[in-house]
Amino acid sequence: MDDVRELVSADTWTTEWQYSSARPLLAEHADLVVWLDPPFLAVTLPRVVRRTLRRRLRREVLWNGNIEPPLHTFFTNREHIVRWAISTRNKHRMLVGQLALDRPDLRIVRLRSPREVEAWLSGPLAETTR
Repeated sequence: MDDVRELVSADTWTTEWQYSSARPLLAEHADLVVWLDPPFLAVTLPRVVRRTLRRRLRREVLWNGNIEPPLHTFFTNREHIVRWAISTRNKHRMLVGQLALDRPDLRIVRLRSPREVEAWLSGPLAETTR
C-alpha cells in the first residue's frame, strides 16, 4: 500500500481501480473517476475472447513472464480470464454506485460505448489537457 500512498500524494495521477485493498485510498484522493462501461455482450466479451485467443495462440508473454493457459482450462479453471470477465461483469456497477453515494462531490464520467470514449477523449478530456 505504500506505493498507492505515494501515487495519491502526487499532484496528478491516473490509475486503474482494480485492487479492492487500494480502492478506498484511491477514492478518497480522486477528483474524477472515468468508468468504462460498454455493453458486455457486444463489446467487452468479444474483446476478452479475442485477446485471450491471440495471446494463447501467439504465446505472448504477459506480466511476470506469464502466458495464457491452454484453452481447455476455460472449462476447468474457475479463475480463467474469460470466466472471470463473465462472473464479474456487474461488479463495477455496484462499486461505482456505492462510491457515488459515499462521495457525492466526486465527478464520475460513465462512458458506455467506444464512440462515447472517443468523444470524451477528443472533447472534454482534450480541452483540460491543453
